[in-house]
Amino acid sequence: MAFLELKGVAKAYGQTTVLRDIDLAIEEGEFIAILGFSGSGKTTLVSLMAGLAAPDAGQVLLRGKPVVGPGADRGVVFQSYSLMPWLTVEGNVALAVDAVMAGAPKAERAAKVAKYIGMVGLSHAVDRRPAELSGGMRQRVAVARALAMSPDILLLDEPLSALDALTRAKLQDEIESIWEQEKKTVVLITNDVDEALLLADRIIPLNPGPKTLMGGATLGPAFKVNLPRPRDRAAVNHDEDFKRLRAEITEYLMAVGVERGAEAGDGRALPDVAPISVGGPPKAYREAGRVNNPDRYVEFSQVKKIFPTPKGPLTVVDGFDLKMHRGEFISLIGHSGCGKSTVLTMTAGLTEVSEGGVILDGREVTDAGPDRAVVFQAPSLFPWLTALQNVALGVDRVYPHASPAERLDIVSYYLERVGLGDSMDKKAADLSNGMRQRVGIARAFALSPKLLLLDEPFGMLDSLTRWELQEVLMEVWARTQVTAICVTHDVDEAILMADRVVMMTNGPNARIGKVLHVDIPRPRSRRALLEHPRYYEYRAEVLDFLDEYETGAHSKAS
Repeated sequence: MAFLELKGVAKAYGQTTVLRDIDLAIEEGEFIAILGFSGSGKTTLVSLMAGLAAPDAGQVLLRGKPVVGPGADRGVVFQSYSLMPWLTVEGNVALAVDAVMAGAPKAERAAKVAKYIGMVGLSHAVDRRPAELSGGMRQRVAVARALAMSPDILLLDEPLSALDALTRAKLQDEIESIWEQEKKTVVLITNDVDEALLLADRIIPLNPGPKTLMGGATLGPAFKVNLPRPRDRAAVNHDEDFKRLRAEITEYLMAVGVERGAEAGDGRALPDVAPISVGGPPKAYREAGRVNNPDRYVEFSQVKKIFPTPKGPLTVVDGFDLKMHRGEFISLIGHSGCGKSTVLTMTAGLTEVSEGGVILDGREVTDAGPDRAVVFQAPSLFPWLTALQNVALGVDRVYPHASPAERLDIVSYYLERVGLGDSMDKKAADLSNGMRQRVGIARAFALSPKLLLLDEPFGMLDSLTRWELQEVLMEVWARTQVTAICVTHDVDEAILMADRVVMMTNGPNARIGKVLHVDIPRPRSRRALLEHPRYYEYRAEVLDFLDEYETGAHSKAS
């Protein structure tokens, strides 16, 4: 008998079907990963398993008995945390421990609370309340609280999505360690293929249904993961079975994305449209992009950033030194807190340089300017304006001598290039997160910047949307050849986009530790990347560097 079983489960909200024909049997002690993407009904699926919602059809069975409500035997962590705002970190975790260990001695309960708070790296913040924590820290409290209940089954709805790469990796390891020691049954919802491969026995995609009232997501084919445990991130990179399975799952998900984009008709499929001005961007765009010094284009000369603190000056970035030629694409990667985004904001002129200098096309950067376009993780759009109006705001400022028709040409050209030709007149408030980020990318390119700065531009998006937008970005970049720097924690993203991957040592006193030249022909696609003979060699080099600096023991360039 299966430990947890779903038979013919369907769920609708009003007239809209979210899930349909869900059949799933999970054995006791099994670790299942469900690859769910935005809008596919993954949170509804977890809610049904947790007893927080009832199916409209079919049954959810736990140990053969119908699930009729929540219970302490199911530990749940949702993507959005739910903490008691008046309680400290310690108080929030203790609430769960006290509920399941009411008869245990106080010291034993306190030790358990401390253990799980320490596990998620929050021992230094036990007395802080949720309002004093970052979003990622709050999610870590939620993870600690669920684990501290010692449930029979853990239901994890993207619990690590808000965390930096290093913390995410540590918690992945801890989750696997708990599973190995106690053989708990685990259901993990994730949009990260590598996370699923590192943790799961089986990987099952949750395919979004057609966008009709009678649609509804269904489960795709199961991929059995027979990789030996424990699975080391660097070691599996050399495993042929890992490479094969990773390619199979990626191909499947990309096919789902193409089918979904074709059904939706909302610009998700990569656009294949002719530019408004045949032969390339409009004349006004080309004229604005002229440069004075194409040879020594971007120079970072011993750049330092020092922040004052109560304990004295703190050097976050210490001697960042790099030269870029015009048209080069650099990926900047490193662990959280290594100063990647600080380098980017100094380059944008949003943060003052403490020592050294940033020179762009022969001129030192001293403040912000339209010659540097920035795409942040969350695009800052005016929700009451349309996509076209949001892009036009910057274009009108940057091309004051162009005619209104020429400015409209520029705006329309780039919105079409990012697949929003049919959505130009939609208000930003009515766009999905992925579509808003497309507007942000179009706006950045439309400014004809000398330097494009990308700060984790796809970090808030699910994998499928992220893959699509990476290829959109690469397609538009190939046409403009704008010099670009992209901050990312995603190794595959870094290699896909870059001519050079610049790896930063841990902070404080962070600097460049290693530079990897990526010799893969352009144009590039994710499919081509997986098939390239040197791809996994490049990947191993970056992963080895990140693993070397994981402890934070190193602070100087190697």
